[in-house]
Amino acid sequence: MFGAFDISASALSAQKMRLDTISSNIANVDASDAGTDGAGNAVPYRRLVTIFQPQQMGDGRMGVGVKRIEEDPSQFVQKYEPWSRLANSKGFVNYPNVDLFVENANALEATRAYESNVTAIETTKSMLNATLRVLA
Repeated sequence: MFGAFDISASALSAQKMRLDTISSNIANVDASDAGTDGAGNAVPYRRLVTIFQPQQMGDGRMGVGVKRIEEDPSQFVQKYEPWSRLANSKGFVNYPNVDLFVENANALEATRAYESNVTAIETTKSMLNATLRVLA
């Protein structure tokens, strides 16, 4: 029964990492000058995505873990701003490939998954307590 705690705890940890990644994306939604490339041109923030994988627990059970955090390869959003110092020769500025609606939906999904795992832990704890009451 204690393995159920470990499995839910691994999922809590993975969802926390996912929420941290989503928070980073939301915080950098307007970061059009997050760094520079080899030629000295401004490079916008690139959206990050958390990739999960099954993870072997110490007692042979499977849980979930973060495999890696990778950059989203989708195109940057271009806005016509010829007055900007970051504009290219055609007057367009690249902005991050972060969509607030997608990030909010992902955050809601991760929060619900987190809550589900907390509920699983509470249910497991209640079952354990009921078992101990029966045995005592």
